[in-house]
Amino acid sequence: MSRGNQRELVRQKNMKKQSDSGKGKRRDDWLSAAAGKQRDSEIMQQKQKKANEKKEEPK
Repeated sequence: MSRGNQRELVRQKNMKKQSDSGKGKRRDDWLSAAAGKQRDSEIMQQKQKKANEKKEEPK
């Protein structure tokens, strides 16, 4: 029984971490599955285009 209140402190820290993790998330719940896939597809296409342009640049 040498832990004392350490368990309680860890629980409090974990609860704070869990509540803070939800603050920065985007709320896209209103999007349908198809709309979400479309948006993600467009983002990935932009990233791929940017990566290809960077790859083709002469050094």
